[in-house]
Amino acid sequence: MSNRLITGSAVALVTPFRPDGSVDAEALRRLVRFQREAGTDIVIPCGTTGESPTLSTAEQTEIIRIVREEAGSGMMVGAGAGTNDTAHAIELSRNAEKAGAQAILSVAPYYNKPSQEGYYQHFARIAKAVKIPVILYNVPGRTGSNVTADTIIRLANDFDNILAVKEASDNLEQIAELIERRPERFSVLTGEDSLILPFMAMGGDGVISVAANQVPKAVKGLVDAMKAGNLEEARAINRTYRKLFKLNFIESNPVPVKYALAQMGLVEEVYRLPLVPMSDASKAILRQELQKLGLV
Repeated sequence: MSNRLITGSAVALVTPFRPDGSVDAEALRRLVRFQREAGTDIVIPCGTTGESPTLSTAEQTEIIRIVREEAGSGMMVGAGAGTNDTAHAIELSRNAEKAGAQAILSVAPYYNKPSQEGYYQHFARIAKAVKIPVILYNVPGRTGSNVTADTIIRLANDFDNILAVKEASDNLEQIAELIERRPERFSVLTGEDSLILPFMAMGGDGVISVAANQVPKAVKGLVDAMKAGNLEEARAINRTYRKLFKLNFIESNPVPVKYALAQMGLVEEVYRLPLVPMSDASKAILRQELQKLGLV
């Protein structure tokens, strides 16, 4: 039996806004209840899917408090608390802990392109600043550079509260290395819905999912089937939702998933600049798939 704390199906929650651009607390509660009813294991607000670069510290606090209140005792609440300035990331991490987050998701600094030692020192400072578990977030497609397996394993060995990585690369070699070399308590999660099946077949522990916003039961079902070794069931779920997993990235995340949630009547279709609504062509393609899946 594994003693890993952070496993299963986690949702990278969107942040619903009102037409005036403020946080829509009522819609946020509705989204968390939707996740709770579906049996989602972990809910993670204030990440990139939650438009974190546009959230103020006060909004981060408000969102985490609401999510924690609605989550009840059955669902862990993580929270995005990362940025590319280490001092600010520490401030956001401490703030998330104070607001009630039970773990934080800390993205690799983007744009600065630090060396591996720079990544190590960045995450080391954050881990020292909080008592709650830290989930490292490696997303080379958005940050412009990769945190290597060596650096991630070094951090996992050096800090008791660095307990997981969200590995959002499709680098199967790196994923295999992480799974093989990690300490026993350390979880390796994918950030790519379309890779859940192969990722977990290699020994991964679950997903931090975008599609779980729309189809939390299906994502949970896929993760549970893979955990139980029910490959046929997992393949069937994956086959059904594979196109949706892909279409969620037809334009920049979270624009497609937010459009879908608006079509499903769960949120209003409001983004904060620099994000804007999808093109009509993309909307038509995504809506067709939502209809096919019976979501609208």
